[in-house]
Amino acid sequence: MVPEKLNILLADDDTDDCNFFEKALKQLPVQTNLKIVNDGEQLMQFLTNGENKIPDVLFLDINMPRKTGFECLAEIKANKKIKDLPVVMFSTSNSHEKISTLFKIGAHVYVHKPSDFSQLVQVIHHALPMAAENIFSNGQIKYILNA
Repeated sequence: MVPEKLNILLADDDTDDCNFFEKALKQLPVQTNLKIVNDGEQLMQFLTNGENKIPDVLFLDINMPRKTGFECLAEIKANKKIKDLPVVMFSTSNSHEKISTLFKIGAHVYVHKPSDFSQLVQVIHHALPMAAENIFSNGQIKYILNA
């Protein structure tokens, strides 16, 4: 069952990509609350603060300053309090080696960032129900979404 409003956390250092993502969410038929952090250290501080509500899903860019998406993902999966957080890796890279490594670390979904707005809406629309319904919670199913 999808929650009435999804709490989404986006970790991405590219301001244009963040604005693009926020606009895409507004096109979806689901209510969302979006929080954005701009680097890996901000992300980990937000998630481990104890005062912040853990989001329903994290969209995590691979290439960020201060801590990469790889480093953040590894820290998330090693932390008992947040290890079950659904993580959607979000990047322009389409390297099979990188994607394979991300899945081994614990990513649930990999989204190749499209440059077209309608394609972005489409891939987010497909990724959100996967995260919201935790259909991959046993860790056996992994998804790659390309527009």
